[in-house]
Amino acid sequence: MRTRNRQRGFTLIELLIVVTIIVIIAAISIPALTKSTIPAHETSAMASIKAINEAEMIYSNGHAELGFSADLPMLGGSAQGGEQLIDNALANGHKSSYTFTYTPGEKVNGAIRSYTITAVPDQVGTTGRRRFFSDQSGQIRYNDDGMADASSPVISN
Repeated sequence: MRTRNRQRGFTLIELLIVVTIIVIIAAISIPALTKSTIPAHETSAMASIKAINEAEMIYSNGHAELGFSADLPMLGGSAQGGEQLIDNALANGHKSSYTFTYTPGEKVNGAIRSYTITAVPDQVGTTGRRRFFSDQSGQIRYNDDGMADASSPVISN
């Protein structure tokens, strides 16, 4: 009797089954992982707005003749006359999958006495659900369905 020399290893069918199982597991787990990052991005956005509000208070106290800053780069130290009060990513208007828009108010007697800051997720529903708003009052407001503004609900601390 002759014995066949069988090579050891996996057949193509066995490899395809394993790959299919891995793809199914990935398809189930990736959306859950993405949804779990949304609260982290939103918490980071709120902390960033709080940091901007605190930096504005420090800036305006040190520059009473100017009031609040003219833009975010001034708070990040990258603009002329700026101070390093917030990190560079935030000073550039983007951090943790949120885009921040800073708008200074009108000058009164040569000084900026008000401002607004908004934070919008890069991909609504994927990187964050809520949009945020704050101003010189320091209150952070949110909206689940559209842009947040001064009439949006306040986030309780």
